[in-house]
Amino acid sequence: QVQLVESGGALVQAGDSLRLSCAASGRTVSSYAMGWFRQAPGKERDFVAGISRSGGSTKFADSVKGRFTISRDNVKNTVYLQMNSLKPEDTAVYYCAARPGPTVNSGIVYSAPTHYDYWGQGTQVTVSS
Repeated sequence: QVQLVESGGALVQAGDSLRLSCAASGRTVSSYAMGWFRQAPGKERDFVAGISRSGGSTKFADSVKGRFTISRDNVKNTVYLQMNSLKPEDTAVYYCAARPGPTVNSGIVYSAPTHYDYWGQGTQVTVSS
C-alpha cells in the first residue's frame, strides 16, 4: 500500500500563492487516482481537486476553480496542488488522498472522501486577510 506525506502548508496573506506537495512511498502514484481535500475547524472534509490515474483528467471544487491546479509527477512520485490568489476562506488543513485506479489509462476523477482508500496526515494552510 502507499504512504502519503503532505508538505508546503504555511501562514500567508490573502492574494499569495502556495504549492502543496504530496509525496508517496511504498507504491508509485501512477497506480492511483489522487485527490486533495480540506477541512476547516468544525466543518466536514471537502473535496478541493482531483486528478485521474492517467493524469489526463482533473476536477475542481467550484470555490477554487481558476485559482488552483493539480498535477502529478510520476517520476518524483509526487502530486502537487498549486494554489493562487488565496483567500481567508481557503484556511484549512489540506489532505492528500489516493485510490487505486481501475486501469492505467483511466480518466475517472473521484470527488468524495469515501472514494479514497489512503490518506496523508495533512498540512495546515492559513490565509490572513
